Formats: sequence, C-alpha cells, structure tokens
Amino acid sequence: MKALPDKGYVHVYTGDGKGKTTAALGLALRAAGHGLRVFIGQFMKGIAYGEVAAVECFAGRIVVERFGENTMVHPEAPRSEDLARARAGLARIRDVVQSGDYQVVILDEINVTVAFGILAEADVLDLLDRKPDGVELVLTGIRAPQAFIDRADLVTEMREVRHYYRTHGILSRKGIDR
Repeated sequence: MKALPDKGYVHVYTGDGKGKTTAALGLALRAAGHGLRVFIGQFMKGIAYGEVAAVECFAGRIVVERFGENTMVHPEAPRSEDLARARAGLARIRDVVQSGDYQVVILDEINVTVAFGILAEADVLDLLDRKPDGVELVLTGIRAPQAFIDRADLVTEMREVRHYYRTHGILSRKGIDR
C-alpha cells in the first residue's frame, strides 16, 4: 500500500465537548473515499458502538480493533485487565504504524487512557517519534497531555456549550451518542 505523498501529520482532538471520535471517524470516511486505508484502534472501548458496525461497510479500507472491556474503567483504579489490553493495543498500533499498510491511524481515546494512568505518556510519545513519513496519526479523547498538544500539527478542542444530558438528564442514545 502506498504512503501519503507528504510526511503525514499528527492530529489531536480533545476537550470536554462531544464530537472527538465523530471527527476522527469523519476523517476516516474521507480518507477511505479517496482510496486510503485506515486503522482505528479504540482504547477503553469494548462495547458495540454504532461506528464499529457502520465501518464494516468499508471492509478492506477501514479496520477497527477494540482494546477495551465491556465495562467502564474507573479512573482511580484501573484493573489489571485494563492495563494489559491497553498495552497490547499500543503494541498493535506500533506494528500497524510501521507496517506501511495504512495511511491513517486513529488512536481513539488514547488521551484519556494516558490521563487515567493506564498507559505512559512517554510510550505514546515514542510512537510519535517513530512514525514514518506518509502516515497520518489521530489521537482522540479528553484531557490530552500537554506534550501531545505540543507535538501535534493540528489540535482541535471540543468545548461543551450545552448538552442534553446536563440540561434534561438524557442518557446516551443508540445511533446518536453511541
């Protein structure tokens, strides 16, 4: 598979507002539409989100692997399974980035994985250091470490202005929020 014609850039989508994963998926769809191959590694996500089912339509162009359990991760007490899955996921991402098979690699929820102490910031920075030219990397999630922001070529911060969860107590809705 051919690399991007330029060096490839690093994106960070962060902030407390809704839309970080959605923005990354929009980029994935755009890339696939232009014949690029995309790998999405979802950290801390093990349950079936609608986006995983949707990208199955792009078999061969967009691949999704999940490195989480079907339970929520407690920020102060991640379980040994959470740590093991995240480490295995980062190792898989390293292989994918170096493989030359994908031009866009999305690390969904990697920022919060580091913020929760599940992965070390230095390990993700090492991945950025070793990124070959021609690969675009996208890091999503709340609480992006300042080091990720400093290293990124593009940073978008989603800011919540209003959310129906807070104003009306509306929980996550299938097909809209998950």
